[in-house]
Amino acid sequence: MDVPSLARAAEVAGIAAVRAGPDGQHRMTVDVRGDRAVLRLSPPAGGLATGVEVRLAREVSEALAAQGFTTTPGRPDRPCGLQGLEIAIDAIDIPKVRPFWKAVTGYVDEHGPSDLTAGLIDPVGRGPAIWFQQMDTPRPQRNRIHLDVDVPHDTAQARLQAALAAGGTLLDDRAAPAFWVLADHEGNEVCICTWQGRD
Repeated sequence: MDVPSLARAAEVAGIAAVRAGPDGQHRMTVDVRGDRAVLRLSPPAGGLATGVEVRLAREVSEALAAQGFTTTPGRPDRPCGLQGLEIAIDAIDIPKVRPFWKAVTGYVDEHGPSDLTAGLIDPVGRGPAIWFQQMDTPRPQRNRIHLDVDVPHDTAQARLQAALAAGGTLLDDRAAPAFWVLADHEGNEVCICTWQGRD
């Protein structure tokens, strides 16, 4: 949410923390900046949001509104379209390459149910998650690491069109609206992902 000062961003963080209470202890993170406070809720063990996070989001928003703060996804000049970023690594032998990536990043195992395969997460919650995509045979004709950009479902088409207008190529949309596979001019791939159309 946009705020006029660092002090007001800290005030938002305080209100949110008090309202979330013990349930928010390992679910809420707050990024406090001079012009905004970004509140995030996620399950403590990772994975998909549950009813607890949805309830906390509603209660925190109501508590902030009662103090004159309005939770919004962003401003026209700074839209908050990017919800998350994941790094996907294609591997033939995931158990063999996974320890290397865990060691070099300092990441830890993701706990609990998730849509990430053999997921690794930043223990302090700042970096993108890493997951491993199973390959059956080597594919030398394409890159083996790609980004998954998670966006709100109602902004996916705009993001897709912007990427195409910027010189990208749509490679595969069979899984849409769960994800679209695109490539840049040199064939480097990225997936634009939403929560829709998933199991």
